[in-house]
Amino acid sequence: MVRLATVKDAEQLKLLNDAFNGVSDTLPEHIRDSLINNAQEIVVVDEESSLLAGFVCIQLKKSFCYHEYVPEITEVYVRQEYRKHGIASAMISFAEDYCIRHYSVSGFELLTGKENLTARSVYEELGYGDDEEIHLSKQIHTGIKSWL
Repeated sequence: MVRLATVKDAEQLKLLNDAFNGVSDTLPEHIRDSLINNAQEIVVVDEESSLLAGFVCIQLKKSFCYHEYVPEITEVYVRQEYRKHGIASAMISFAEDYCIRHYSVSGFELLTGKENLTARSVYEELGYGDDEEIHLSKQIHTGIKSWL
C-alpha cells in the first residue's frame, strides 16, 4: 500500500536509507523530527505486509520569483526483493498526485545518473524527459570556516 510516511516508519526508514545511501549518523529520532517539522519535504512509502518496501522523497522548492512550487524528487529507493513490481512508479505517481492536490505546481523535477538506465526507464515511462539543463554541483571541503 502506497501512503505518506508517518513517525511510526522512522525505524524502517533508517534501515532503507542506510541500504540506499550507506550507513549514516541519521538516527530514527532525526527522521521522526523531520517527518513532523520539515514542511518542505514529502515522504511517500510503500508498505507490504508491515514491511516498508521503499520510499520516495520530494522537496518542495519555492522562490519568490515564481508563483508555483517546483517539487523535486530527490530520493527513490525500493528494496531489491521488491523491484520490478511497479512500486517505484506507484510511489512517484502517488507523490505527484499529492503535490498536485495540495500545492500549486506546473511540473516536477528529478536528478538521476546518466548511467542509471533502469531508473531512467522508470522515469521516462512516467513522462519525465531530459530538459536540456545542465546540473552543476560544488563540493565543500570539511573544516570549520569563519565568516566573521
